[in-house]
Amino acid sequence: MKTIDTDIKNGQFRQCYLLYGEEVYLKKQYKDKLVRATTVEGDTMNFSSYAGKDINPGELVDLAETLPFFADRRVILVEDSGFFKNSCDILAEYLSQINASTCFIFVESEVDKRSKMYKAMKKAGAIIEFATQNEALLTRWILGRIGKENKKITQAVLQLFLSRTGLDMSNIDRELEKLLSYTLKKEVIEASDVEAVVTEQMENRIFDMVDALSGHNQKRALELYYDLLTLKEAPMRILFLITRQFRILAEVKELTGKGYGSFDISKKVGVPEFAVRKYQGQAKNFTKMQLIEALRDGAQVEEDVKTGRLNEKIAVEIFIVKYSKTGN
Repeated sequence: MKTIDTDIKNGQFRQCYLLYGEEVYLKKQYKDKLVRATTVEGDTMNFSSYAGKDINPGELVDLAETLPFFADRRVILVEDSGFFKNSCDILAEYLSQINASTCFIFVESEVDKRSKMYKAMKKAGAIIEFATQNEALLTRWILGRIGKENKKITQAVLQLFLSRTGLDMSNIDRELEKLLSYTLKKEVIEASDVEAVVTEQMENRIFDMVDALSGHNQKRALELYYDLLTLKEAPMRILFLITRQFRILAEVKELTGKGYGSFDISKKVGVPEFAVRKYQGQAKNFTKMQLIEALRDGAQVEEDVKTGRLNEKIAVEIFIVKYSKTGN
């Protein structure tokens, strides 16, 4: 990110940029900044945009060889092309000899660092990865946004907010806008404000469901399942998230037993540090063998559904009944 900021500040741009990674919000922000800095608004003669898997690389090369029309450069934006996952020899070769007046901006979700395109890009331009931001960085960002509105929030309420939004910056941005609008006339944001307007993510409902499973509260577990079905969530998606939760619990239980602290567990498992204690508390309700068995059963349910032996809605319900049964 500093690379792009520096290039914009100096007014000196590389001939190609690759922006990739899971953090969609930041990736879009920097894509837009780069496009604004390298083009003149409304200049359709010298700015071209492509998206999708069916882009013709030969067409890109031909366009890149076309001189700009009364402008310093021709800018070509290419999004979600898959060129950095699959082979694209034509474009990979061209990156070593790009027309001096052309600037490519590639924006991708995934890349293969072994691909010819990635290796060519590494030599020809700048590669910027936008990884999921950690809790500390997100906290500073949120507090900065709240501070600009002359509002305050306690650490406990901020943790409640993050527990509902997750760590996706796009979602945090949307929910924060709602929260700031809701508390327009208030100086201090309270827990009741967060609970009133911030949408709880599906993962939180799954956490509650696993809580019900571990407490043998079959009625509550099934209520949560039926609620998700009413919200048009696919049964296999629900099963995937339940088994993902069991996998997290197995890893947290293992690492906790080995004496790892919450910070290290957070990094190794890939969950927010503030959520580690919640996972540790939930993991205490299961033995190691129960967690392993749940993962095996989840895989078996998936196979039964795919092979047509069981209806997906019923299959997931049977799974929930088994793990919420007293004495399981």
